[in-house]
Amino acid sequence: MVEDTKNVIHKSVLVQEVLHHLDLKPGGVYLDATFGSGGHTRAILQAEPDCHVVAMDWDSKSIDTYGPEFLEEFPGRITFIWGNFSLVYKLLKKHGVKKLDGILADFGTSQMQIVQRPGFSVYRDTPLDMRMSSAHQKVTAEQILHEASEEELREIFWRYGNERYAKQIARAIVIDRTKKRFKTTEQFAKMIERVVPYDKSRKIHPATRVFQALRICVNKELENITSFLNASMQLLKPQGRLVVISFHSLEDRLVKQFFSGRAKDGKVQILTPNVIVAQKEETERNPSSRSAKLRAVKFL
Repeated sequence: MVEDTKNVIHKSVLVQEVLHHLDLKPGGVYLDATFGSGGHTRAILQAEPDCHVVAMDWDSKSIDTYGPEFLEEFPGRITFIWGNFSLVYKLLKKHGVKKLDGILADFGTSQMQIVQRPGFSVYRDTPLDMRMSSAHQKVTAEQILHEASEEELREIFWRYGNERYAKQIARAIVIDRTKKRFKTTEQFAKMIERVVPYDKSRKIHPATRVFQALRICVNKELENITSFLNASMQLLKPQGRLVVISFHSLEDRLVKQFFSGRAKDGKVQILTPNVIVAQKEETERNPSSRSAKLRAVKFL
């Protein structure tokens, strides 16, 4: 049974750093492209009482669960949009939003999503789905495991998960799937335990990287980030800020290369020559912030 997501506490990361680099202005319009449970959105609305936030999420349950309290607490100051941030330009245009003073995107997977979405957690026995939004993504992790070739599986696990046992795991999947179908996370995780050396004293389960790789592949996360970054350049006003938080090295590399390219073209000024990471006090309070990396630019 899925837990009540309102009982799941998700702590937004690098909140003060986000506010600093967004450089909030009275009357400004800001986009939180990854609303989640609203931690960053709330911080923005509280820090600048005369701004408006457009809160977007492609997980409709996030908006349905947390949206009503925001509409009540900040009447007239927040607009919700359901959709994938890769389509941000079209979605904002449809809602009459033309230009923004700042954009924030946090690419991390929230604790709420891990609990709520089937297939996300290696420690919860749920269907091997892994879609963040079934309305936006049609292919499930289960389908990939049974339809991809051994070579394709190996590439997915290595490219998106940096899994050192990618070859062995891919081979085992191809052999095992001729006898039975992988349908649940527990079933799949136990197969990986059989293939990958597993020291139970370690905190990280041997299937963690494979689960991550499948989730990235299923949701086309890297492709969506590239589309989002390109669209953001069309939405920012001159001097507008784009602030991005990544948790995966592949994501951070995409952002870094995109910002560098636009800076060379004279389109943006890089505000974070050195990537921003959480300080010790925050990592002790919120361990998930340890892998967070913030980069920001100003549109010229």
